Amino acid sequence: MKITPQQLHIPVLLDSVLTLLKPKQGEHYLDLTAGYGGHAQAVIARIGSAKLATLVDRDQFAINYLQENFTDSRIIHADFLSAAEDFARAGEKFDMILLDLGVSSVQLDFAERGFSFAKSADLDMRMDQSQSLTAAEIVNHYSEKKLIKILTGYGEETPRMSAKIARAIVLRRAKEKFAKTDDLAEVVRIAIAKTDHGKFHKIHPATKTFQALRIETNDELGQLCETLPYLPKILTDGGRLAIISFHSLEDRIVKDFLRDHDFANDYENDLHILIKHPISGADDDNNPRARSSKLRAAVEINNRKE
Repeated sequence: MKITPQQLHIPVLLDSVLTLLKPKQGEHYLDLTAGYGGHAQAVIARIGSAKLATLVDRDQFAINYLQENFTDSRIIHADFLSAAEDFARAGEKFDMILLDLGVSSVQLDFAERGFSFAKSADLDMRMDQSQSLTAAEIVNHYSEKKLIKILTGYGEETPRMSAKIARAIVLRRAKEKFAKTDDLAEVVRIAIAKTDHGKFHKIHPATKTFQALRIETNDELGQLCETLPYLPKILTDGGRLAIISFHSLEDRIVKDFLRDHDFANDYENDLHILIKHPISGADDDNNPRARSSKLRAAVEINNRKE
């Protein structure tokens, strides 16, 4: 999979990220979801050296690109939870940390990755190609009850609609296993059409199902919940943290974590929220795909009780 400049992921809310992270000459930057380096490139220009940047990603295609184009930076092929654990264990600290959640434009645009139903492709959806669990495995082997659970919990479908979709999936796979993205999308579309009697949808009826499958395939929410407590530990005193989320499930987890660890609320905690309300990607005219994003930020305050 060769990436051309035209296909590169446009960094979401770049100006706002730079404003909140406030990169300064000589500071150390950690990007836990570096992707194709859009945010990193802008930060590096301000800190003065690519050697001060540590770029992490679990997608091998992104790692290949970073190794080619950020030769002076430290590149780590790992999920953000594993990386954060390792940094905390080693006692490493950074002046800035960015966590840009969700799927990248590059992953969406390459049909063979299976993240989108816009084109026919294998039902894959793995961000880390070395893992065994794929979306096809979930669709073809999860119980009906478990499918309902992830469609409701991760896809944010109503329980009634989740049950209809799960039933349609189970009935279809009994005859023929799912293999392609457009095949699944059509089964979901028909199931929803039979339930809502031709109601107009602003988004494709299968959008929420694909979101649920992607989150389950990559354990996105589980990884996020486990990673957040490590971040204050690997920030320097006065270090800045910025997190971009793309749907309400992620944003709620981030919001609750920052609120619970806000220095202003509890003297023993070690973060202070920088902005009361998140910055919305709906205002990012440079990137239409950023419209659902929300940016939250905090600063580390090393003033804990012993």
